[in-house]
Amino acid sequence: MKNSGLRTAPASACELHAAYAAGTLTPTQATEHCLQAACESPSVFTRITAERALEEARQSTQRWRTGRPLGPLDGVPISWKDLFDVRGTPTTAASALLRSAPPAPADAPVVARAAAAGMVCLGKTNLSEFAYSGLGLNPGFGTPANPRLGGRARAPGGSSSGAALAVVQGCGPLAMGTDTAGSVRIPAAFNGLVGFRASRGRYPMQGVFALSPSLDTLGPLALGVADCMALDQVLRSTVPAGDAAAGPAVPGPVIGLQGQVFVIDPGMLDDDSVQAQVRDAIAAGLALLQRQGARVQRRRLQSLDTVQTLTQRHGWLGAREALATHRERLDAPEQAARMDPRVRSRLEAARHLDHGGYLQLLARRQPLMELFAQELGGATLVLPTVGHPAPLLQPLLEDDALFAQTNLATLRLTMPGSFLDAPAVALPCGALCLQGPGASTERLPIGLQLMRPQGDDDRLLRIALAVEQALSSLNRSQ
Repeated sequence: MKNSGLRTAPASACELHAAYAAGTLTPTQATEHCLQAACESPSVFTRITAERALEEARQSTQRWRTGRPLGPLDGVPISWKDLFDVRGTPTTAASALLRSAPPAPADAPVVARAAAAGMVCLGKTNLSEFAYSGLGLNPGFGTPANPRLGGRARAPGGSSSGAALAVVQGCGPLAMGTDTAGSVRIPAAFNGLVGFRASRGRYPMQGVFALSPSLDTLGPLALGVADCMALDQVLRSTVPAGDAAAGPAVPGPVIGLQGQVFVIDPGMLDDDSVQAQVRDAIAAGLALLQRQGARVQRRRLQSLDTVQTLTQRHGWLGAREALATHRERLDAPEQAARMDPRVRSRLEAARHLDHGGYLQLLARRQPLMELFAQELGGATLVLPTVGHPAPLLQPLLEDDALFAQTNLATLRLTMPGSFLDAPAVALPCGALCLQGPGASTERLPIGLQLMRPQGDDDRLLRIALAVEQALSSLNRSQ
């Protein structure tokens, strides 16, 4: 374990593995620490599964002592966004309507796969109600805030708000979220974490509460890309038996930056929603990549332009599906009255969307995915993850119009990738430093987003690992 300043935080999953293998730390000790941190983190968890966690940690400790761990993540704590079924707990989607839902009879397949690999289930994390916001506010279950951003509370990012804060606050090195329009990448960017949006179908979706069946996918938030890669192997059940002693491995050959091509779309980078400080941070990051031999191209991608145009004309693809998911609740006055008013308002607005426009969005989607792949031509797209750092929380709570405007701006650069089903990794890329209350300094992380065509997740993760290493000097200096 290592000292992070405000609280003692756990090491990365890879570092925990090394400590278990060396005998300097046991899964039980790590889990006890993470459970204590979880109890001291307001509004981060909707349910802490302490009894299960301690039993799983006890079994893992015994396996490590006898030299028979189940895999490279045996004994590593993980939390699950409260959309995943976890045996014996209700899946609430952080909604007052589902607080008393019956306990799930079984783990969702991805939860079961993690358990089969020896991972320790700490509990279920908070989110925007029904996963329907990019800012992470939740008036019913509370809004978690990152104390490391300074003295003024800021929006945690959504909808996987609790997942991000669980990692930040030392409640385990890995947290599993969902991403429909940016719900893993946005909280990663706001809180200086790594977030991985997997292509749809990479992980099984059974036992996961849906928002938009055409767009929903899964992904982890973590302290580093290597941890995401290790969890990815577990969730896809691709960890060979007996490889635990070697530690988490990078799937496929290690990729360097020499000769790698990165594309930056000036239309997206120069969008009015992108603050100048964010553009500067992305430019500094790209300069670092170029110094290590990467090639950077500035060119417009028609696929991205078309996605933006279609969304402006017909609305967001997920809006009509979210309405369909929750229509019965909206049509029941007593249930509708118990929803977060802002979530209810967004769902109601979808009633006015033209069904023909929705069908056109579906029809144009696959051709645009193919065009995106053709336009990249083997390159990797680079974008800011969000055009601004984490906004102050209090003004959003007080002003509905500001909330709606900020939420839309926050989602603007992640929505196109979701429409194109592009695997994406959000990485820290420097920070904006502001003068806070008194003499304090607020350090607000900025996120860089990498995307590749649908299904190219393995190569994206390997490239992201190389980019993360290149950006490490930039992140250390701020």
